[in-house]
Amino acid sequence: MSFLRPSALYRFLLTLPSFRWMPYQTLAFLRWPSLDGFMNLLVLVLLWSMLVEVRFIPSSSMYPTLRVGDRIIAEKVSYYFKSCAVDDIVLFKAPESLQDIGFRKEDVFIKRIVAKAGDLVEIEHGLLYINGIPRYEDFIAEQPTYKLSATYVPRNHVYVLGDNRNNSCDSHVWGPLPIRNIVGRYVMYGRPSNS
Repeated sequence: MSFLRPSALYRFLLTLPSFRWMPYQTLAFLRWPSLDGFMNLLVLVLLWSMLVEVRFIPSSSMYPTLRVGDRIIAEKVSYYFKSCAVDDIVLFKAPESLQDIGFRKEDVFIKRIVAKAGDLVEIEHGLLYINGIPRYEDFIAEQPTYKLSATYVPRNHVYVLGDNRNNSCDSHVWGPLPIRNIVGRYVMYGRPSNS
């Protein structure tokens, strides 16, 4: 008997079709990615950066919905296909009225849309009125302590307020937000493990 010949068990395993095509037989899965694999990864990263944005919450203006330090994911493409909706939480660049008081054009804020173009917004007796109808909101930190006289939302604008109404620099301070300033729509959040 020769020790150089393959054994019968070895020949049986090689001829068995299910073992012959297993990836561990060729070890090809351990090779470095090819140029095609690198290009696919590059395209994926570029698409991700164009469609999605990850941010963190620096202030308590959206408390209790979002807390300081929360990481959020915002998608940037849905408003190319549909219009803004009431109760959407949006990210937006500083409007001109905020730039006039010292904010940069690149500064990004996050607030909730409460009214769209053509609506009449008013805050009285701690309630938000849209077109004269009170909105009962269970997601705000507390009822607003300020009063806002009736404000008309012009065309191509929305009215945004923070969920922490008494601690938020929002449309009740600087007026309606131009839709062109909206960067994206809030999708989900993640809370750091130490909070």
